[in-house]
Amino acid sequence: MATRTLIIGCGYAGLPLARELQRRGQEVAVWVRSVESAATLGGHAFSRIVVGSVGDPLAWEDIGDDYDVVIHCASSGRGGIEAYQEVFMKGGSLMNRHQAGARRLFVSSTSVYGETGGETVTEATPPRPPTMTGKILSMAENGALASGATVVRSSGIYGPGRGVLFEKFRRGEAVIEGDGLRWMNQIHRDDLVAALVHLIEAGLPGEVYNATDSTPVTQLDFYTWCAGFLGKPMPPFGPVNLERKRGLTSKRVANAKLVATGWAPIYPSFREGLSAGA
Repeated sequence: MATRTLIIGCGYAGLPLARELQRRGQEVAVWVRSVESAATLGGHAFSRIVVGSVGDPLAWEDIGDDYDVVIHCASSGRGGIEAYQEVFMKGGSLMNRHQAGARRLFVSSTSVYGETGGETVTEATPPRPPTMTGKILSMAENGALASGATVVRSSGIYGPGRGVLFEKFRRGEAVIEGDGLRWMNQIHRDDLVAALVHLIEAGLPGEVYNATDSTPVTQLDFYTWCAGFLGKPMPPFGPVNLERKRGLTSKRVANAKLVATGWAPIYPSFREGLSAGA
């Protein structure tokens, strides 16, 4: 019998995850927020497409509780505090309550680590999120872990059609902020999908795992590589942008715990990922 899987958030990472699980023989249902999003999924043979807010208790009562695997990988839709509360706090809590018998993965963010001095952080590093959105994520993580779910902290996702820093450089809009020595962490979308599939199939206990590539990079080194790769001049230096929804941090996120379980990134650094046409 095929494993019955529900994926909450069928977007940039959720859709390729759903397709990969289908390829592996799982029966997949998906949950999206809007009718417009649902309309784009008509060509996929999903067992069900749920439409609505993941923070709506009535929607959860309607979908049943007989899924084997549930993955919460919804985004805030670029929203602020209210969106984070709706999607992550309410949605995560409802998932844990209504799908308590399922194997559950909650996709969070490495933004819960608040370090600013270039420190290396691991899953044992206490979260100290610098912003309210990060605090909401951390609280949602705690609820997931207390219920036995697995928490996956993803670093900045890039890949086909998505790469904010690279595209800014390509368009000539990039700025090296301050001295450019702030550390950044990234993961290719395909590596995040592979990590989620691996964690589902490995049957590991509910713990925290960092999903990130193996090569943190400073902003200066990132743009230095981009300049050589594209044959363009370096961006200008400018002031540090303090207006970040998830806060201004500088840390090196370690992926050793996830690697030790048998996962390895296809793209160990942004260099391989961008060179492959990400």
